[in-house]
Amino acid sequence: MAKPHEQLEAWKFAMQLVKAVYQMTSDFPAEERYGLSQQMRRAAVSIPSNIAEGAGRNGAKEFLNFIGIARGSLAELETQLQLATMLGFAAPDHPAFELANSTGKLLTGLHKKLGTI
Repeated sequence: MAKPHEQLEAWKFAMQLVKAVYQMTSDFPAEERYGLSQQMRRAAVSIPSNIAEGAGRNGAKEFLNFIGIARGSLAELETQLQLATMLGFAAPDHPAFELANSTGKLLTGLHKKLGTI
């Protein structure tokens, strides 16, 4: 039986975003292995992790808090994606950008829904 968070589109998109970020950062220069690359990976992993943790908590209020944390991690990652492009490490049309946008929309919808419960 699937876990509750595995049914959420926001979690599914966030998981795909993690994969895209890992693929993107694997092409970064070697000197970025412990710099921007690592920061981006941590921020990306934080998004579905917080969705899952929130879904596993007791009640909408706690879940809402973890969705807020996931949104913060997404904002951090979006800044890092822009930096990666600005520094010439990533193309602006990399799939991670669209996945980040879609994940953000889903998180906002989930946040609004939970806020009305």
